Amino acid sequence: MMWNETMESMPLEELRKIQRIRLQKTVEKVYLNTPFYRKKLQEMGLEPGDIQSIDDIVKLPFTTKQDLRDNYPFDLFASPMSEIVRLHASSGTTGRPTVVGYSRKDLSIWSEAAARCITAYGGTKDDIFQVSYGYGLFTGGLGVHGGVEKIGGTVIPMSSGNTDKQIMLMRDFGATAIACTPSYALFLGEAIRDMNIPREQLRLRFGAFGAEPWTESMRKEIEDKLGIKAYDIYGLSEIIGPGVSYECECQNGSHINEDHFFPEILNPETLKPVKPGEQGELVFTTITKEGMPLLRYRTKDLCSLIYEKCDCGRTFTRMTRITGRSDDMLIIRGVNVFPSQVESVILEMAEFEPHYLLIVDRMNNLDTLQIQVETRPEYFSDEINKMLILKKKISHRLQSVLGISADVKLMEPRSLERSTGKAKRVIDNRKLD
Repeated sequence: MMWNETMESMPLEELRKIQRIRLQKTVEKVYLNTPFYRKKLQEMGLEPGDIQSIDDIVKLPFTTKQDLRDNYPFDLFASPMSEIVRLHASSGTTGRPTVVGYSRKDLSIWSEAAARCITAYGGTKDDIFQVSYGYGLFTGGLGVHGGVEKIGGTVIPMSSGNTDKQIMLMRDFGATAIACTPSYALFLGEAIRDMNIPREQLRLRFGAFGAEPWTESMRKEIEDKLGIKAYDIYGLSEIIGPGVSYECECQNGSHINEDHFFPEILNPETLKPVKPGEQGELVFTTITKEGMPLLRYRTKDLCSLIYEKCDCGRTFTRMTRITGRSDDMLIIRGVNVFPSQVESVILEMAEFEPHYLLIVDRMNNLDTLQIQVETRPEYFSDEINKMLILKKKISHRLQSVLGISADVKLMEPRSLERSTGKAKRVIDNRKLD
């Protein structure tokens, strides 16, 4: 099922023509209206007329999160404040937040993009959608909210937290869909189980989960605990918010709304394009935004692109699941470690809950890694020998996947802190030196 079949299944040649025209207009707009980009383009000897095709995108300068902070709050806007109807800002960063501004047209594009996502999950105007992403300056809540309203569905604007009330209203209002972080979905599943609420009292049938990396094993865990079909939704506030890409029923990568957001995959070290299908850093250029268009924004997210037409009929390029970030990658004793690698090991072993914490430190100039893993109640024991066998089993598996040894600490059930938003998976004490 498609929300906009004309666009979502458009022949590639037609799509490339639209992308070229929109890219040219965007470059012209930022050249005329954003001093930051005008200066960058002039330094590179570029004028808007030099962009003749979508392939010329490689000539354009990059934009980073630091550029957004340096131009705080509004210096990257390409529209006057009289045309900016909403502001959002990033959460979870120290110092200055990254601010984004939206024109009325930008909000319309955003709700269109989110509507495509929800429709691809099987959502219709008959669905009651509980939006449990945070509202406010975070784009998650209002982003999905706009998509649900666009397709004519019913929104329960819950925001995050207050789990008992979440579950009460989910049951009483008959929510058929939910949107939140995957870690919070697991938390809700545990809470529903602990409250002994029979599954038949809930009408949930699917969910949209994103805002943090998650694995295929975690998907199965969520589906089992909530009795739903779990779909990936991807976005970032700098580009627009949730709705940049979405899974369809095939769940073989997420379709990028590339009539609005043009993707590239680059080697994060050389910043050169990788070969088709190779993993690298995801880079986006917004080609329809008015308030704050961005050229070649480095997301730091690592994935690859799938260019073949999907079995669902959509022609949009797909992105694979995010495996990590080039900037939160941990380098421990010279080895690259991603939290998602640890998660994949934990979730393939029936003895453990999908709750864990990586603590990195430095002792005598040597990096140390402790991995705290929560044991399922039925496997947790007071018998030391049983726990030692369990610890040895997971330690061996982790070492084979990570390539380094770690101090594994088996934790009691429900002992690790739960999160209602993005789960904190890593504590790196080396940064305190």
